[in-house]
Amino acid sequence: MNKKEHGKQQSKALTDIEIARRVTPQPISRIAIKLGIDEAHIELYGKHKAKLTKEPSSEMKGRLILVTAINPTPFGEGKTTVSVGLADGLSRIGEKVCLALREPSLGPVFGVKGGATGGGYAQVIPMEDINLHFTGDFHAITTANNLLSALIDNHIKQGNELDLNLDRIEWQRCLDMNDRALRVIDCALGGDINGIPRKDGFVITAASEIMAILCLSENLSDLKRRLGNIVIGYDNKGAIVRAKQLNAADPMAIVLKDALYPNLVQTLEATPAIIHGGPFANIAHGCNSVRATKLALSLADIVVTEAGFGAELGAEKFFDIKCRNSHLKPSAVVLVVTARALKYNGGCPKENINAQNIEALEKGIVNLAGHIHNLKDHFGMPVVVAINRFTTDTDAEISTIQKEAEKLGAKAFVAECWAHGGAGCEGLAQEVASLCKSKEPASPTFTYSLDADIESKIEAIATKIYGAGKIIYTPEAKAKSELINQSEFRNLPVCIAKTQYSFSADPALLGRPQGFDFTVRDLYVRAGSEFIVAVCGNILLMPGLPKTPAAVKMTISDDGVIEGLF
Repeated sequence: MNKKEHGKQQSKALTDIEIARRVTPQPISRIAIKLGIDEAHIELYGKHKAKLTKEPSSEMKGRLILVTAINPTPFGEGKTTVSVGLADGLSRIGEKVCLALREPSLGPVFGVKGGATGGGYAQVIPMEDINLHFTGDFHAITTANNLLSALIDNHIKQGNELDLNLDRIEWQRCLDMNDRALRVIDCALGGDINGIPRKDGFVITAASEIMAILCLSENLSDLKRRLGNIVIGYDNKGAIVRAKQLNAADPMAIVLKDALYPNLVQTLEATPAIIHGGPFANIAHGCNSVRATKLALSLADIVVTEAGFGAELGAEKFFDIKCRNSHLKPSAVVLVVTARALKYNGGCPKENINAQNIEALEKGIVNLAGHIHNLKDHFGMPVVVAINRFTTDTDAEISTIQKEAEKLGAKAFVAECWAHGGAGCEGLAQEVASLCKSKEPASPTFTYSLDADIESKIEAIATKIYGAGKIIYTPEAKAKSELINQSEFRNLPVCIAKTQYSFSADPALLGRPQGFDFTVRDLYVRAGSEFIVAVCGNILLMPGLPKTPAAVKMTISDDGVIEGLF
């Protein structure tokens, strides 16, 4: 959890970066040994991070635990912090465990959310490196994406042999930064020497199809196949034009060959952590790479992974896209909740959020209930609630959450890993370990059949998972859905892009709204990542910076010491 998410739990609390700097990391080769990886299968990136070149085993002995959360609020729920604390707690009780997390995007780091390496005494390190350039994966993804853009515009300039329709080019450039000015652009201006002018735009790297492809690819061969299948647009007769028709797959794969390898780091307590890929869950599928997850499962007995934002987004995509695509079978789900988030969902004003308010908390329980219902009854998963405790939380509030969760069919455990690391998560760890050993994991129940048409898939997610009533399509989205239903892409799963702050597509609808209108604004075929993106409500694929970005509060001294990064 970052500093913005958690604030100072104690009047003289150290910042996350100060805590991280007080720990001397173990050499990364020693962490690799804990997982049974020898030096022949690691490529060092300094002393404390490495690329893992080892192929995942076909026999994955490990049990998979998904960490998700209720809908996020401006106060932060600490899902990554709990993921780290749970892994450290499992290690403390003697389990061979590995974390499998996503990489942070520079957009949120310099924007409003901050980093994504956990917080307090439950962090992955080196936190500065992970939150910034790490091993260069995001840069490679950005470069591969924009290499394809350059090849497209060069092809048009050199005679457009493929007869690309300039008004129907689907491919966009990307950048790993929140930059609203690049959402819609005119490119190739300034005369014939600069190419043929056309409309284009940028998405953030975390929402790019290359990011999704990297995260869903099993190996280099699969990566090249997916890259070649990318739909870059349509010709003037309406036929699909793919990246392989520009001979672009291999050049992009060359740029991505090292990025395909997962990254090994460690927690503050020296628990192994494999961090790889970083798609957002509100505008992409929100899970770390399949390769990283499967590698962790072939090396450890228990693997703790997470899916972004609330369970109606990240967890739904984890099951309906990632698990379906890769045949993963989680043993249980840990659902992170905070008292302040429930109070906020129950109508408590921001300025009063730290004061005890049982009435607002009880009203906000409906948000927790909605997520437990979906995870248990729609996806068929055992659910454990993790109450991420803040120092302002009262015993009465914690007791209320535990009692209500019990009524909803889920045990609730207090997680105090921000303040105490793994020791603050031992009770939760014991329950998770027990679930892993009590029965064989089963395939999750999916929300929809792949044989259904696109409208039926969207309706299934919107009504069953979100609680929507009427599904509304813009004329553009309706026309695209009809084309998709008549195409080879009809049987692909759906990745919905919507606000993370509500079950609905309206961030103002808190709690557990029901029967609301749900608007589908646009549809995009992502043939490489093999899903259809449905853009809903007012969600944007390129975020903007807030009035006061986190970046303007950061400093670096003349000797290279960074302050203000959290």
